[in-house]
Amino acid sequence: MGKGRGLGMGKTRLLASFLFFFLLISSVRGDDPYRFFTWNITYGDIWPLGVKQQGILINGQFPGPQIEAVTNDNLIINVFNSLPEPFLLSWNGIQQRRNSWQDGVYGTNCPIPPRRNFTYVLQVKDQIGSYFYFPSLAFHKAAGGFGGFRILSRPLIPVPFPPPAGDYTLLIGDWYKANHTVLKYVLDSGRNLLFPDGVLINGRGWNGNYFTVERGKTYRFRISNVGLATSLNIRFQGHTMKLVEVEGSHTLQNTYSSLDVHLGQSYSVLVTADQPPRDYYIVVSTRFTRTVLTTTAILHYSNSFGKPVGPLPGGPTTQINWSLNQARSIRWNLTASGPRPNPQGSYHYGLVNTTRTIRLANSAPIINGKQRYAVNSVSFIPADTPLKLADFYKISGVFSLGSIPYNPTFGGGYLQTSVMAANFREYVEIIFENYEDTVQSWHIDGYSFWVVGMDGGQWTAASRKSYNLRDTVNRCTLQVYPKGWTAVYMPLDNVGMWNVRSENWARQYLGQQFYLRVYSPANSWRDEYPIPRNALLCGRAAGRRTRPL
Repeated sequence: MGKGRGLGMGKTRLLASFLFFFLLISSVRGDDPYRFFTWNITYGDIWPLGVKQQGILINGQFPGPQIEAVTNDNLIINVFNSLPEPFLLSWNGIQQRRNSWQDGVYGTNCPIPPRRNFTYVLQVKDQIGSYFYFPSLAFHKAAGGFGGFRILSRPLIPVPFPPPAGDYTLLIGDWYKANHTVLKYVLDSGRNLLFPDGVLINGRGWNGNYFTVERGKTYRFRISNVGLATSLNIRFQGHTMKLVEVEGSHTLQNTYSSLDVHLGQSYSVLVTADQPPRDYYIVVSTRFTRTVLTTTAILHYSNSFGKPVGPLPGGPTTQINWSLNQARSIRWNLTASGPRPNPQGSYHYGLVNTTRTIRLANSAPIINGKQRYAVNSVSFIPADTPLKLADFYKISGVFSLGSIPYNPTFGGGYLQTSVMAANFREYVEIIFENYEDTVQSWHIDGYSFWVVGMDGGQWTAASRKSYNLRDTVNRCTLQVYPKGWTAVYMPLDNVGMWNVRSENWARQYLGQQFYLRVYSPANSWRDEYPIPRNALLCGRAAGRRTRPL
């Protein structure tokens, strides 16, 4: 799809890799295996919708390379920034246990300067499932730089379905023909983006990908919505999908003819090649939009030369109740193992008393004559120093705890570097309230949570009577339907500074996000890892020391 312009780094990169190996190996946890990656970030020409654009490539690839790991693996990812501007990568759904230092958003990490590198040290502790990574700064996500991230179960941990004959990743998302710099300029000017121009599957448009299957065999498809603005629906012509995993949770294996995938969400389905051998369409289309954008890929039966036949299979368009009922049907598989051998249902989340209720309402205020987006009336603005560094070095004046209220105010919007205070080992109920006419999608870094309830109308205390306190799915990205609410239970078991954000990327960029500071008074590695030795320091933290080598 594209070719990039890299820097000649041969010997320098090799020496840097050896240096970081010895520097960082002491940070790798215990006896768990480690995997090394070296990535070069460049601009390059891409044509995803037939128009030449400036894309962000990783090692010359768009989308970027797939990451494949096993539960508890340590990943050493050395990222060289060959762009002419700062850059960061973040890891959607990777919990960074005790280690928000590696989260890769501006609230936790200094950007990687041009012609510099930074080595992420991640451990996929106690996780399995399907995720993705993406560039978190500026509006880089609109140029690419994203890729799939799968975590396999350890060999002795049972998986509740036979090994599939193949394992495919589908990165689906809406796309703009304009360069990301143009889109960023529109947002910085106080205007909203227009409707996207198309939909991509793995960086390509109509029939740009072929997925080969053999008749009678079953295949796993890991589907992530990496787009900017729209919910999507996916279906396989003539085939059904058996849902088996959602963002690290094994699910009851319900069968669907089409599946809604909201912004930032990831699903795994099994598809059995049980039809007459020929080609079939894989169809992805936008949801809840006046104009329906559609794209296709090809499910190709091996040893077949038959083209797809008939019209594209239709899917839902604007029906909200259809989507709501489907979301409620997705349940936790209580008897299946997760990343550990014990059954997922051995943790009875519905029997734990919550310690606090947090209510979050999105809004779209005009502030200083410009379009902004807000949470509880606060529209987030970045500080001059990453919040995690300011907290660690006790730098005053960067942010204030309590700068966002715990409940909606329904007042006028205002700008603030918003940080919410919370305590380690609390068990919170969070209500996401949507008073607008569009579907909202939310993600919480560092955590997964149980989606105990969702409905239309206004949430009240009486809404708790409808909660599923037995087998709702545990995940990291949720949707809130128009004029509706979604409730989650979440144990605050991961100390750090964590981004809570809209997955609609224009809304996130213009302020619909904040940081949750989960605090433990114990200065202990048991609760949180120390600052990395190779941490980049910037803003008011520049010139300080991390840890001695």
